Amino acid sequence: MNAPPSPDDGLSPAELAARYGLTVSGARPSLPQYIRQLWARRHFIGAFSRAKLQAQYSRAKLGQLWQVATPLLNAGVYFVIFGVILDARGEVPGGDHNYVPFLVIGVFVFTFTQQSVLAGVRSISGNLGLVRALHFPRASLPVSFALQQLQQLLYSMIVLLVVLLAFGQYPSWPWLLIVPALVLQLLFNAGLALIMARLGSSTPDLAQLMPFVLRTWMYASGVMFPLHPMLTGNANLPAWAADLVAANPAAVYMDLMRFALIDDYTPGDIAPYPWLLALGWALLAGVAGFVYFWKAEERYGRG
Repeated sequence: MNAPPSPDDGLSPAELAARYGLTVSGARPSLPQYIRQLWARRHFIGAFSRAKLQAQYSRAKLGQLWQVATPLLNAGVYFVIFGVILDARGEVPGGDHNYVPFLVIGVFVFTFTQQSVLAGVRSISGNLGLVRALHFPRASLPVSFALQQLQQLLYSMIVLLVVLLAFGQYPSWPWLLIVPALVLQLLFNAGLALIMARLGSSTPDLAQLMPFVLRTWMYASGVMFPLHPMLTGNANLPAWAADLVAANPAAVYMDLMRFALIDDYTPGDIAPYPWLLALGWALLAGVAGFVYFWKAEERYGRG
């Protein structure tokens, strides 16, 4: 006995899926849908970043003190090499007594970006079990790692406050500028972490290469010496070239923090239009990084 004809007879698989509202498992959502999904997971992002921060030094005897001790020890090493041996202290606005605050601000601010990038590279490849077991917007991972580094920086700011007070830098209205500066740097770092997360998910060896790239970026950003005055004082370098080098994002965010926290800093000691540069870098990295990461959403964890 023949079965009665079905209204689905003759329909292609795509037409059948459209008729019954079926979608491909793991298909990439539209960009507006993806943004809504990510916002819905905001509590997970916050909890995940806090858990990672607490677990980072859980096996060390000094525990969370290493969050502050690590960048502070780095600053101590750079002080001996650049401040004492190479005598870069006199180039800092305000003279020798400002060099330690100058250096500590630079190390802490650059470490914020450096660690966000390194964590972003491993955010997908280092959490494949989570990616394959649960359905959630994968951008949650690199964003949460950027937030983790922000929390670590905020802990370090306690030590920075002590350093500033010890060297005669007292709270004033310009200190309020650190809030928008950190917000813009967080957006920049998150965008950079998203870009590196996609690249790192398909190229695991990138995690081995990035420390060398970041070390080069650090030396080119004026962490240990005032970049813009040094460049503008070079007779062999045109003024526009000096401004271009000083406009790199790591240098811009360090300049804004130093300008806010060190009294002797003036607009002439930093790159021109620093707030416009900071906003431009934040929007460029944040938007481009988010879209670039989203375009490969369905491929993460499939390899």
